[in-house]
Amino acid sequence: MSIPSTIQCVLARGVVIPAHPLALDARRRLDECCQRALSRYYIAAGAGGLAVGVHTTQFEIRQPQIGLFRPVLELAREEMDRADAMRDEPLVRIAGICGATPQACGEATTIRDLGYHAGLLSLAALRTADDDALLAHSRAVAQIVPLVGFYLQPAVGGRVLPYTFWRRFLEIDNVVAIKVAPFNRYQTLDVVRAVAESGRDDVLLYTGNDDNIVLDLLTPFRFHCGGQWIERRIVGGLLGHWAVWTHRAVELLEECHRVAAAGNDAIPAGMLRRSIEVTDCNAALFDAANGFAGCICGIHEVLRRQGLLPGTWCLNPSEQLSAGQSEEIDRVTAAYPHLTDDAFVAEHRGEWLSD
Repeated sequence: MSIPSTIQCVLARGVVIPAHPLALDARRRLDECCQRALSRYYIAAGAGGLAVGVHTTQFEIRQPQIGLFRPVLELAREEMDRADAMRDEPLVRIAGICGATPQACGEATTIRDLGYHAGLLSLAALRTADDDALLAHSRAVAQIVPLVGFYLQPAVGGRVLPYTFWRRFLEIDNVVAIKVAPFNRYQTLDVVRAVAESGRDDVLLYTGNDDNIVLDLLTPFRFHCGGQWIERRIVGGLLGHWAVWTHRAVELLEECHRVAAAGNDAIPAGMLRRSIEVTDCNAALFDAANGFAGCICGIHEVLRRQGLLPGTWCLNPSEQLSAGQSEEIDRVTAAYPHLTDDAFVAEHRGEWLSD
């Protein structure tokens, strides 16, 4: 399976791809109405695609006693099918892939059969594997579905993946993009340099660095390769942060694209200020003060306040808002109302929640 050319074009332009949360009721069972409403919200807000079955969707959906991996992907697929029937440009459909090779290949088969375009490949389960084993694993999955590489920060279960790994990973033909999310500038450079030096113009870079979103999107990454300068850009984002205030995120990405297209050496001071504002918001949402313990619940809390989720419940009962996190969300919401989209959600929430 290869990625359709129309989807490759959408990815290359650079779009907002929210990492889709999981809507649960008070009994921690799937709330289908709210799950659909979230998909409808993201699509109406202008997202170019959805990422489902990823960290923000909660990895526990894969546990046999929970069994929500396929049902959640099916709900999102139905909403994207509905939207695509009325759109000129199709939505990008990405689903998370986890586990050792047998599990990962099984999940890849599932997402292929459900019509998803690519799999976001987490290597967190292969924590002690060497590069040869990681690459054999990746090649096995790539035989089933196109891959979006994933550099997940170690603080939430990822592992360090050096430049040498990414350079070899890019030799896999069916790699279509990489989500760069180590929350680390050195490690971000490792990925971008590997892409530049690989000569792979067809592999797109998407930020997952929720702590540095705006600067990732504004930065021209230049490397001296083979006697010439090669420049690459991070063109869009696949982000948990963009699972909230998505309408504003779409506007932000468009503004970043305009600045990049202008080709000026100077970045407007207003965009630099916006970068700090967005990072400040993310610190509250993702609970940076407590090692990201409340990162999923922080997203849920904003969606709850907007009336899109009934509560902040997670499949793991120990996952809750940290002490003081709600107050931090109060602070950033009051400080940066121009980054929120409460009015947009309030205007359309009823239709999204309807059958």
